[in-house]
Amino acid sequence: MNSRELTVVEHMEELRKRLFFVAIFFVMALFVGFYTAKPLIRYIQRSDLAASFSMNAFSPADPLTVYLQVTFIVAAVIVSPILLYQLWAFITPGLHEAERKATLKYIPYAFALCIGGIAFAYFVLFPFIMRFMTELSNDLNITQTIGINEFFSFLIKLIVPFAVLFQLPVLTLFLSRLGIINPKLMVKFRKYAYFVLIVISVLLAPPDLVSNIIIAIPLFILYEVSIVIARLGYRKYEVAEKERILAEEERGRELQVEELLEMQRRQMEQMNNS
Repeated sequence: MNSRELTVVEHMEELRKRLFFVAIFFVMALFVGFYTAKPLIRYIQRSDLAASFSMNAFSPADPLTVYLQVTFIVAAVIVSPILLYQLWAFITPGLHEAERKATLKYIPYAFALCIGGIAFAYFVLFPFIMRFMTELSNDLNITQTIGINEFFSFLIKLIVPFAVLFQLPVLTLFLSRLGIINPKLMVKFRKYAYFVLIVISVLLAPPDLVSNIIIAIPLFILYEVSIVIARLGYRKYEVAEKERILAEEERGRELQVEELLEMQRRQMEQMNNS
């Protein structure tokens, strides 16, 4: 096995250890989620929106399924900062000292945006979609019989994507700070990004124009905010690169001077010996 293969194996081993560490905390978070799932489910059931429906269980396992789903989501939210830190610690050996300190600060913002995405999906988007579904059912003279498993599954499928999508500003800042993303390219491909966001809004919302617009507008705003943030991060990257290049050039000159002094020393020694 050559040194390159050994380096890859060592990196994979380190990643495995870090993921195992995250898994341990996730198991601990599951206990927290297990005890908080019941009051959280009752809180959602007591909301004005859910109280207007009769929650039904269409199979004996439905209540347990809902309980485990909520437990898992709570545990995932709790462990997300630890996961982000472990990922940061895994890639940090390849970063400069300034980049390490800068990117470490992103973790609290990423967690806050995750909570913000969940809050937006639950308090803004979910009520609008449910009202639309109810009005559509009434217009078609359809009596809705909602299963509790279907209700919570639909809610979870809605909030999880927004918890991830709200990470876009932090992700672009992180990548632009490392020089991977150029904000000029984000501006250049803006129309393609908008198209992708529209497709996402269509997949997440009911098939009507108003709902799609309500979902798409926050996503557009997130993208534009990401461009502004990426410019700031890329500017810092350019400054850091200039400083690094100057430092390398200065170090190169110092090495040349040291080599010249060493050559002169050797020449003096040879002259003295002769």
